[in-house]
Amino acid sequence: MVLKGSSEALCPPPSLELRPSCNKSQSSPPLDSSSQPHNGVFPEDKEPVKYGELIILGHNGSLANGDKGRRRSRLALFKRPKANGVKPDVIHNVSTPLVSKALSNKSQHSISYTLSRSHSVIVDYTHDINTDMFQIGRSTESMIDFVVTDTAGSINGHGGGAAVEGGGGGGQSAQSTISRYACRIMCERSAPYTARIYAAGFDSSKNIFLGERAAKWRTSDGLMDGLTTNGVLVMHPAGEFVSEAAPGVWREISVCGNIFALRETRSAQQRGKLVENESNTLQDGSLIDLCGATLLWRTSAGLRHIPTLKQLESLRQELNAARPQCPVGFNTLAFPSLAQREIVDKKQPWVYVNCGHVHGYHNWGYRKEKGHSSSGGTAPVGTGERECPMCRRVGPYVPLWLGCEGGLYLDAGPPTHAFCPCGHVCSEKTVVGWSQIPLPHGTHAFHAACPFCGTWLTGEQGHVKLIFQGPVD
Repeated sequence: MVLKGSSEALCPPPSLELRPSCNKSQSSPPLDSSSQPHNGVFPEDKEPVKYGELIILGHNGSLANGDKGRRRSRLALFKRPKANGVKPDVIHNVSTPLVSKALSNKSQHSISYTLSRSHSVIVDYTHDINTDMFQIGRSTESMIDFVVTDTAGSINGHGGGAAVEGGGGGGQSAQSTISRYACRIMCERSAPYTARIYAAGFDSSKNIFLGERAAKWRTSDGLMDGLTTNGVLVMHPAGEFVSEAAPGVWREISVCGNIFALRETRSAQQRGKLVENESNTLQDGSLIDLCGATLLWRTSAGLRHIPTLKQLESLRQELNAARPQCPVGFNTLAFPSLAQREIVDKKQPWVYVNCGHVHGYHNWGYRKEKGHSSSGGTAPVGTGERECPMCRRVGPYVPLWLGCEGGLYLDAGPPTHAFCPCGHVCSEKTVVGWSQIPLPHGTHAFHAACPFCGTWLTGEQGHVKLIFQGPVD
């Protein structure tokens, strides 16, 4: 590396050492095969330490095409056999034309900030034996632990959620707004295993590069910080996620892990105001938005309170054992198996989402619309307004689906409520909690959505209590 205005090579000693106050901007080396969760096993058959799990909203237990390798709907972060964390070490002021030469050391992690055509600042990172790093992004390169693609969710959706999986291009969509190296999570290897999040991840050259147009600045102590193009947003819950779930405030995380108020729009050049009394430490229930997909962080302690697949299956069997019946056709209804998604079974219960009355499927009750045939005519499933034969309330009529992703539940209560208008069924506490959380949409909009499929919630509450009719015999 060469100092700006200097013709002599720069050795590490003359460079400015970073102050301890920036140590929280820990980053880490790229991930290799040892990054996979099943490799986090320790000798002598000791139980591996689990830091927590990341769950992508909108997939209800698995990706549409199935979970494969690092491309999955949830990822458990385990303590690595060997630490791979890094921490800031030395800062260099460099002549911009010489940046590529300065970054030629492939074994050195660094963050480069281009301030102008003639001036760049490069921060070198050194190995940190006390932390593990996990990287998240759209890239399928080996240093990314969790490959995340855009989640499709629409106000008309009713299935189990779907990812915009690319064709032969390694799952990378040309229209994606998720960064290839979106963010990184640093976990302390000793108890209490604190996890912290930072915007941007190191690429295949072990570099994070913020170009001239990226939002970046010098801090009050002479160091550097910046934001990524579309930003990484985080919202910590206002209370305990499993006991008194309440939404917090969406913030933006910087490359160095500092907290800022949101920009005017997602990619605006002007950063928001620094929020000094908040931290980048993830809590149980923290949400991470990558501008195209939103992830939920569950701690190991929080995961102990969620229903397991076995418990969810037991709840499903209890529902079916009660032999709910259609109040009109008197046929017995049954929730399909957890493995069956998006394929409507003939016995599947349906609900009028504006009132909660549960029926079997019937192809009548459509309201007259301009250009539409009589109310007794047929119409495509999931379209048109229906009139409930029990209470005459008009609204969407959709099949009911049991929420299969236990990590999205706030408790293990009975599945008595459904999100509107998608029909995903879970506990009352879960629907109430998620109905209050505004999730990012587009460049500056927020809207509550079903966590199981990503569908925008409608109606006064966003959910409805289900009204089943028991067997007449």
